[in-house]
This record gives sequence, C-alpha cells and structure tokens, in this order.
Amino acid sequence: MDPEISSPDSHNEEVFNLDRASVDTINAGLVRLHQSAARDIKTEEIELHQSVALNISAANLNTSQTALGMARAPEISMNNSAVGAVRAENVVLNGAAGAIIAEHIELGNAYAGWIAGREVKGEKIETMVLFSPKVEGQVTTLMDTRGVIIAGLISGLFAGMMLLLGRGLFGRK
Repeated sequence: MDPEISSPDSHNEEVFNLDRASVDTINAGLVRLHQSAARDIKTEEIELHQSVALNISAANLNTSQTALGMARAPEISMNNSAVGAVRAENVVLNGAAGAIIAEHIELGNAYAGWIAGREVKGEKIETMVLFSPKVEGQVTTLMDTRGVIIAGLISGLFAGMMLLLGRGLFGRK
C-alpha cells in the first residue's frame, strides 16, 4: 500500500494487515499494523509495531514502539510504547501511560500519571497517583501523603491571601 493512502471507509475483514499506510476504521478478527496509523480499531487480536492508533477495542493487544490514545482490552502488553488511557484486566507495560485502570498491572521501566489496580507489580514505577491495596516493587510518586497535605495547606493559604488582596484592592465601599 502507498504510505499516503488514507481511507475514510471501514475495513471489514477476517485478517487485516497494514504496512506504512493510514486508515480510518478497522473491524477484523486479527489486525497487524506496521508503521501505520488508524483512528478506530475493533478486533479480537491486534499487533502494532511503530504505529499510531487513536481508539482500540480488542480482546488481546500487543504493541512495540507504538503510541495509542485509548485502549480497552482484557489483555494488554505494551513494550516501549505510550498510551493516553488504558482499561484492562491485565496490563504489562514498559513505557508511559496517562492513566491505567486494571485488575493486575505489571510495570517495567514505566511512568504513569494515574494508576488504579487491585494488584500492581513493577521494577521501577514512577507515578503521580497510585491507588492499589497491593503493591510490589520500587514506587516513586510525585507526592506522598505529607506532600499532599502540605500542598493543600499552601494552596488554601495562597487562595485566601489572593481573595483578601482582591477585595482590598478592588472591593467596593
């Protein structure tokens, strides 16, 4: 396929292979993308390598060096990839994620903004917020409990001072 091809039509096939091309919507049993882009993908199984996809709904998702917007699947495995948001039962991630919601999360060298899971395991996890009753591994959060309390107090104090200053300067008598 020509790298410049962009089709607004849906592609309904049992097996769909895409190499260096762009499509709008894919509905297939098995999807493989290599150096390609797609907006919406609905499939049973998908493999992406050096590709970009906006919205994926699948039963099994495997990526390598890929960027995704939103991914929903029971099983997700991402290597050197980035995703905006993930909803899954089991996630294995080496890379970056904006938000992860899953039952079981296994993170290699990963950064995630928000992580929520029943069980989180990882070698090195860097996150802003982590919600989990069971965590195994080295976790670095942006703020711990003490940091959150101090940030809240300082924010409240600053907002109060600005309110008083605004009333003093612009208040009516």
